[in-house]
Amino acid sequence: MELLVTLGENQTLETDRLILRPVSLDDTESLYEYSSNIENTSHVFPTHLSKEETKEVIANYYLKSPLGKYGIVLKEEHKLIGTIDLRVDTEHKRGEIGYVLNLNYSKNGYMTEAGLEILSLAFDKLKLNQVNAMHSTINPKSGQVMERLGMKKIGVMRKNRIHKEKIVDDAIYVITNDEYKEMKKAAN
Repeated sequence: MELLVTLGENQTLETDRLILRPVSLDDTESLYEYSSNIENTSHVFPTHLSKEETKEVIANYYLKSPLGKYGIVLKEEHKLIGTIDLRVDTEHKRGEIGYVLNLNYSKNGYMTEAGLEILSLAFDKLKLNQVNAMHSTINPKSGQVMERLGMKKIGVMRKNRIHKEKIVDDAIYVITNDEYKEMKKAAN
């Protein structure tokens, strides 16, 4: 339970250019902007067909259980440009991250910046042992983000899941608390 309390105490995080904070119904317009774009959702979740659907997703996913789920807000525009999650396994002190970014804001380092802040939360505050992430092998750009976060590819789970009626392989990436400490030390 201690980990959940720490997550609750860290529902808003800040970086140089971003605020990571809970998603609310006020974010419907911004979330719908990229959730209704099939190119943006092709590797993550079903494309939203209406703003009402986006509101339902916000209520059922983000509001129902908000701990570890963050909207990525660009400070200069005060606009939600994506989301990032840290799903914590309290029993084994590990986490899994997942993310999506509005493609209109890609190639600016925002997801790496948000991801590094989530790793800081995971290792510096929650004291997790490891954080993992996965992406379908047909989405190598997500793997590039994971590598920029210091994560190492440990393998591919073949025919791991069915995504949008296709069987996909998933590449698995991991960073341990020791690797994170080394990465931080090298950056300073």
